[in-house]
Amino acid sequence: MKACFVFLTRKFSTLGSLLAVSLTLGSCETNGLGRGKMSLDAATKAKALEVLREGLHAKGEDQFWVSIHAAEGLTLAGEGKEVRAFLEPKLATDHDAQHRCGLARELVRAGDREKVSILAEVLNSPDSYGHIHAAESLYKVHEVGDPVTMRRYFEEEGPIKLRLMAAAALARHGDLKAIAYIRQTLEGDDPDGIQISAWILGRIGNSKDIDPLRSRLPDAPTPLIKAYIEHALAALGDPDGLAALGRNLESDDPAIRTYAATFAGDAKAAFTQPKLVKMIESDEHLDARVRAAQTLLQLSR
Repeated sequence: MKACFVFLTRKFSTLGSLLAVSLTLGSCETNGLGRGKMSLDAATKAKALEVLREGLHAKGEDQFWVSIHAAEGLTLAGEGKEVRAFLEPKLATDHDAQHRCGLARELVRAGDREKVSILAEVLNSPDSYGHIHAAESLYKVHEVGDPVTMRRYFEEEGPIKLRLMAAAALARHGDLKAIAYIRQTLEGDDPDGIQISAWILGRIGNSKDIDPLRSRLPDAPTPLIKAYIEHALAALGDPDGLAALGRNLESDDPAIRTYAATFAGDAKAAFTQPKLVKMIESDEHLDARVRAAQTLLQLSR
């Protein structure tokens, strides 16, 4: 920023040119937090795809959701056929309801809309184990599953995570009461409520949500929740949120780095490309590498 000012003040001296200086300085700031598309060279694209395939094939129970995240990244990169071929057989052997939601969700995202029925089945199961995952997955693929059940989960005084994810799914289909509830929850005291409502508003909210989100930063219950709020602000185009997202890509907390890399895609934060490239090359946390690769490929399409 200082370099911009020195160069420009040497070049211009008249009053009219000072106005040009002011406008150009604003442009320097904007360019520093540029949003839009990324341009990847062939080597970087190949590395990002390599990271996603590493994540997709990661072994072990503790790597299941990393594999699902990698599937999402590959679909967003245009590799949905590969994702369907890999995930489809797993539905025959994996009977964990939460896992089935993840598998079905990414198959739907990859183009197999018939798998919405699996999400609806888990949503309606008498066993509550998979309800939150089903509601969240349906929200993520812009579906409701069973409108009656989804509305009941939203309106009943049940677990706040389930109520919020049901509200999010309904809000994406124009339900004004649901979006009002999400905004109301942001103002509350429940840590999960603050975190999840901020996450949702960053994706389906608008400029009117910027001030309420910003007001929760000083009293955010944890550093991770503060990061969620910052990332939601970034996705809504707030310059301070974008700057915070950029810093969070270098956080000591791998969860914060991972979510920052994810939200860089939602925010179309093209300025983060150098940090994301560094992440896919050297971040020790596989999920962070996967999310960085996803955003690089997503924003370069």
